[in-house]
Amino acid sequence: MFKKVKLNFWQIWNMNFGFFGIQFSFGLQQSNMSAIYKYLGADEGSLPMLWLAGPITGLIIQPIVGAISDGTWSPKFGRRKPFFLIGALISSFALLVMPFSNSIFMAASLLWILDAANNLAMEPYRAFVADKLDEKQQSLGFLMQSFFTGLGITLANFTPAILVALGVLAITDKLSNGIPTYTYWAFFIGAFASIVSVLISVFTTKEYPPTDEELALINEKKKQNIFNTVLVDIVKAFQTMPLTMKQLIPVKFFTWYAMFCYWQYITSTLSISIYNTTDQASQGFSEAQLLTGSLNGTYNIICFMVAFLLVPLALKIGAKGVHFFALLLGGIGLLSIPFLNNVDVLFVMHNPFGENVAVTTIFLYSFGLGISWASMMAMPYQLLAGSIPKDKTGIYMGIFNMFIVIPMAIQVLTMQYFVYDLLGRNPLNVIKLAGVFLIFGAIFTLFITVKNRKEAIV
Repeated sequence: MFKKVKLNFWQIWNMNFGFFGIQFSFGLQQSNMSAIYKYLGADEGSLPMLWLAGPITGLIIQPIVGAISDGTWSPKFGRRKPFFLIGALISSFALLVMPFSNSIFMAASLLWILDAANNLAMEPYRAFVADKLDEKQQSLGFLMQSFFTGLGITLANFTPAILVALGVLAITDKLSNGIPTYTYWAFFIGAFASIVSVLISVFTTKEYPPTDEELALINEKKKQNIFNTVLVDIVKAFQTMPLTMKQLIPVKFFTWYAMFCYWQYITSTLSISIYNTTDQASQGFSEAQLLTGSLNGTYNIICFMVAFLLVPLALKIGAKGVHFFALLLGGIGLLSIPFLNNVDVLFVMHNPFGENVAVTTIFLYSFGLGISWASMMAMPYQLLAGSIPKDKTGIYMGIFNMFIVIPMAIQVLTMQYFVYDLLGRNPLNVIKLAGVFLIFGAIFTLFITVKNRKEAIV
C-alpha cells in the first residue's frame, strides 16, 4: 500500500483547476436557461419540467460513471482524468450550439447533453480529490473545489453584464431567435473555459497507480460483463451504505430542492419585485436576466472569498458545525430576496441598469447564500470521504450525488403538478419556500454522526 505524498498549495490548485471550467458551464445554465426557454416561448408553469435534464442525467450517469471509474486504469491517461476530459469536450460543444436554439425542444435537448457531459466530469472529479489527498488535506482539496465553483460561476454570471457594461454589446442586440447576443458570447467564452481549464489539470496532475491487488481486481472485472458488474457494485454499495451517508440524505434533499427552486425562479422573482413585469419581451425582463447574473455572481464571489477561511473553521468546530451555520445563513438570505425593491430603501446603489436596489438586502442575500454555497460544495463531501471504503470512493461519490439529483427531480415533478399552484403561482413564494428548506437542511445537519473510514468498512 503506497503512502500518499503531501501536496503543496499550487499542486492542489492545479489538480482542481478543471473544476473552474465545469462550474463556469453550470453557472451559465443557472442564470440563463429559464430566460432562454422564455425567449423561445415557454410559460412560467412549464419551467420546472424543462429543467428535468439535470436531475435525470445525474441520476443515471453519476453512479454508473463512479462504478466504472473505480474499475478503470490506463497507464497513460489514469483513472478519473479520462472522464472529466471527455465530459469537458462534450460540454463545450453543447455550450457553443445552445444560443442558436430555434425551439424549446432544441434548447431542452441541448441541456440534456450539457448536463450529461457535466455529470460525466463532475463525479470523477470528486473522487479525484479523495484518491489523491490524505484525510488531513481533503478539507483543502474539497474547499479548493468550492473556490473554483465560486470563481467559475461568478465569471459565468457576470460575463453578460460585463459585455453590456463595457459597451461591447448592447442590451437590445438579439439573435434571430430572440436570444440576446450577450448570451451567445457568454456561452462561447464558457466553452473555451471548460476545455482549457480541464486540460491544465490533466497535464499537470498525475494519478496514483492502483496497487497490485487493485490492478488484479480491475483486470478480473474487465473479463466480466461491464453492465452486470456495475449493477452488482451499485446494489452492494447501497446495501452497505455508511451511517454518515444515510444521515446526510435529508440534508441533501432540503438543500438541493431549495437550490433548484432558486435557479428556476430567481429571474422571474427579480422581474416582478424590482421591474414590475412578467413580460419576457420587455426590457425589464432582459434587465432582470442580467441582474440575475450579477447577483448570482455576487454570492459566488462570497463563495470563493470564504472557501479557504472555512478550512481552519472546519478543523475547529468540525465540518458538521460549519455546514449547519452556513445553511442557516443561506436560508435567511433566500428569505430576503422577495423583499428586494426600488422603493423603500435606506442605503442604495446605482446599478448599470438604472434601478435603485437595496444594498442591505442584497448584501444579506449574497453573504448568506455565498457562505452556504461554499459549504455545500465541500463540507458534505468531507463528511462522506472519511466514512467510505477507499476502493469504493468513485461509486459512493456517484451515489452521493444521486442525493442531489433525486431532490431536483422531485422538485421538478412536485413544482410542476401541485406545489406551484399551492404557492399561488407566484415566483416570490417559491423563493421563500427555498429559504425555509435551507433552514430545514441546517437542522438535519445536527443529527449527523461522523464516522471515520475504518469504522465504515464492515
